[in-house]
Amino acid sequence: MPNANRGAVGFDSSEFQEKYDRPSKTELKRQSDALQALGLELVEQPRDRVKRVPMPEDVRDAILECQNIKNHEGRRRQLQYVGKKMRTLSEEEVAEIQRTIEGWKGASKADTAALHALERRRDKLLADDQALTNLLAEHAELDAQHLRTLIRNARKEQAENKPPKAYREIFQILKDLDAKARAAAKKAAGEDDEGEDDDDADERDE
Repeated sequence: MPNANRGAVGFDSSEFQEKYDRPSKTELKRQSDALQALGLELVEQPRDRVKRVPMPEDVRDAILECQNIKNHEGRRRQLQYVGKKMRTLSEEEVAEIQRTIEGWKGASKADTAALHALERRRDKLLADDQALTNLLAEHAELDAQHLRTLIRNARKEQAENKPPKAYREIFQILKDLDAKARAAAKKAAGEDDEGEDDDDADERDE
């Protein structure tokens, strides 16, 4: 005899589907924590940098206000408020903020790599006299005698475990040279672009 109750499940299938389409409590907590962490990362950035981030004004104001608070408990409460404001953002707004932060990190990595390269060059100056000869050949404007004295003093500082005064001064000289080289390269690139524009204009005139 057929069972009259067969197939009866006791709830509407659309309700079942809707229930499982919604994010779980664990997933919602994970999303909330991620937005809270993103807000904290913005709070820890320089104010001028935060002001350039594309985001709603009320969210930015909450972040800037948190930066002004020094009291531990007050800052903790404001951070919670920042997290609450971050949760009002759309997926697109969050993605734009994340792209901006990734851009900062990329620039920071490049800067760090450049500083490490300067440190390696400084260490080579202390280890190999030929490195100084090469540097002077590249930069005739440098004071060779002053550099030799700095290198000698830096070696002495290391040998006697003294404060690295000369060691730091050598690094600053190398850093200044690098900054000048970057500025010159940037200027040359700008002039090249202008030259190309002029050439295009001449071709149009013809």
